[in-house]
Amino acid sequence: MMKYMLLVLMTIPLLTLSQSKVEGMVMEKNSGNEYMALSGANVYWLNSQTGTITNDQGLFSIPYSKEYDKLIISHVGFKTDTLIINEPKIVQHTLQLSNELDEVVVQQERDAVEKIFFSARNVITVNSAELLKAACCNLSESFETNPAIDVNFSDALTGTKQIQMLGLTSPYLLITQENIPMVRGASQAYGLTFTPGTWVESIQITKGAGSVVNGYESISGQINTELVKPLTDKRLFVNGYANRNGRLELNTHINHNISDKWSTGLFIHGNLRRQKEDRNNDGFLDAPLAEQINIMNRWQYQNPETGWVSFINFRFLNDEKQIGQVAFDPESPNAIRGTRPEGIVLNGTEAWGSEIATRRFDSSVKLGYVFPELPFQSFGFQASYSNHQQESYYGFNRYDIEHRSMYSNLIFNSIIGDTRSKFKTGLTFAYDTYDELVNTQDFGRDDSSGGVFFEYSYENLEKLSLTAGLRVDTHNRLGTFVTPRLHMRYTPWELGSFRASFGRGRRAANIFAENQQLFGSSRQIQLLDTQGSVYGLDPEDAWNYGVSFLQGFLFLNRKGNITLDYYKTDFINQVVVDWENPRAISFYNLDGKSFADSFQLEVNHEILKNLDLRLAYKYYDVQTDYRNGRLQKPLQAQNRFFANVGYETSPKDNGARWKFDYTVHALGEQRLPNTDENPPQFRLGITAQGYSLMNAQTTKVFSEKFEVYLGGENLTNFRQNNPVLGADNPFGENFDTSIVFAPIMGRMFYLGFRYKI
Repeated sequence: MMKYMLLVLMTIPLLTLSQSKVEGMVMEKNSGNEYMALSGANVYWLNSQTGTITNDQGLFSIPYSKEYDKLIISHVGFKTDTLIINEPKIVQHTLQLSNELDEVVVQQERDAVEKIFFSARNVITVNSAELLKAACCNLSESFETNPAIDVNFSDALTGTKQIQMLGLTSPYLLITQENIPMVRGASQAYGLTFTPGTWVESIQITKGAGSVVNGYESISGQINTELVKPLTDKRLFVNGYANRNGRLELNTHINHNISDKWSTGLFIHGNLRRQKEDRNNDGFLDAPLAEQINIMNRWQYQNPETGWVSFINFRFLNDEKQIGQVAFDPESPNAIRGTRPEGIVLNGTEAWGSEIATRRFDSSVKLGYVFPELPFQSFGFQASYSNHQQESYYGFNRYDIEHRSMYSNLIFNSIIGDTRSKFKTGLTFAYDTYDELVNTQDFGRDDSSGGVFFEYSYENLEKLSLTAGLRVDTHNRLGTFVTPRLHMRYTPWELGSFRASFGRGRRAANIFAENQQLFGSSRQIQLLDTQGSVYGLDPEDAWNYGVSFLQGFLFLNRKGNITLDYYKTDFINQVVVDWENPRAISFYNLDGKSFADSFQLEVNHEILKNLDLRLAYKYYDVQTDYRNGRLQKPLQAQNRFFANVGYETSPKDNGARWKFDYTVHALGEQRLPNTDENPPQFRLGITAQGYSLMNAQTTKVFSEKFEVYLGGENLTNFRQNNPVLGADNPFGENFDTSIVFAPIMGRMFYLGFRYKI
């Protein structure tokens, strides 16, 4: 343990104390008795309006005044401590878990989801412990136990889950990996499935317009994923998974400390499904045949003596999917694989099929420096490069895209006067080149942009905090534009936090990459506007406004909280994706109004010892002016209910215990795209009925090193009856797999294990 204590002491910069500041570091101790920096801890003087929050290195600096001598340090999931401070000094303090049990007990729901009362932004932090409540094979499946994000299936073929927030789909979210844009462009359809769940350390979900530091594309919010760190991850971690539908998965982490400054980790993920499933007997696979290998090498450098910290990542991925009819054999010499040859005559025996092959390489570097004598001042540099190649065909439709992307962001942090007033400023440069082929038409293009940003933050933990940002960007196709963002927090009374925000976002829609389900149909593609700069369309532009109230409470002597959220997104321009004609899909610029109103009520409470309850209700009003009138967004339930119950037995001396989790999602009616022009047997009606989904998981922890979990999804076996229209004639004009409002797969069970040393 002594070596970790020495490491912590070295982490506190050897700074020259100002006569008016208390500076230091806040830490936590993990299961390996390692002292780790604790970011986001609240540090403030008792009965004052002076406070701050620890940074990513756990460091803080707060003005000292003789009239105050009690320094409060708090963090969700930890005991609140009061330190007696009589003079400016360096403070090194370790917070203890609020439940006074071993570190593994933090893997309870009440500690695994954090809502910070003092933050100006409406941020929910989901720790890795929350992800263990479900199978969570990849990032797209990481939100099943959290009501902030909605998860839907995108089509009847690929089994891909699409996430939504505030009533808008994932393209309107900024999805980042360690604050570097990750799921965007060519990776929009499947990119969330390319981050294995075991690689995720935590997820930060920001509702409303995000920070200007991270770019201008965020409209409805931001999802940031923090990956596990080689220095703090287990030396060896192995996770195996298998489910009833034939999916097999293996994850392995191997970490090694090369020196006291360098650590490295090798992360290997593989999944395989070769079992054909067609439980609804429509002749089509309920889930794709799939194979993926995903390898990441991660390097971590930190030198507390000089203030330098760095992360370097390299990743290679190969992902292959086969979808379509059960009888489809891509190796057959008569298989139809892409563009229809001239003169071919169909005899009605041909099988419809699709293959989607993705190869991706990406790398990133993060470099940070904290000034040893000024711990509140630092600079950071982020850079990434990715090459994403997808070759695919869907029956007679072909879709190929190669997306090469470069991104860099330089950030400088400091204060104005004292640590209550902080600012960030910097420069951003991004370059994207697309080689995109849709059937025989080339949509190749280059995007380049440069921007400058400034963000000011005021933090007064007792009453008020705000973050105001502005950035100016120049884009070769979007022009020069300004992006303002503002977040405010006011505390009217104890454990009450009122937030308000507004901001603007702008983006260039990648209409084919974001709507690949259209290729699994006989619809004709129609681009109805051809004067703009993106596919002939104008860039999307929207304002987001929101208010939120978080109130903590004590009921039956147990803590809980209740949250009320209301957010509204108004589009100045939107690329309308029109599915209302069953013979076509149309893309055109908004002419009129388009808006998304979102309301959410959420209650969290530990109703009994180790028994946690989370309830939520959500209402969406998402409407767009189509060319045939204003309509509700199709395949969007206006009413949603959510419930999650988690129970955990008290651990024994070796950490052995049981965990039980049960989740219910209830969706109301959904409007369906218009199918009146179809023959009667292919018409779906106006709305789809509401339904409920139930998931459950039981985990047996045998020791700190080994655990086994067993779970089930869609326990009520609810399925959409006719997910594939025209399944008997997939090359006919009525074929359509894009109208999916419920699960395709029925009841599914899975089994897995985790081993770590």
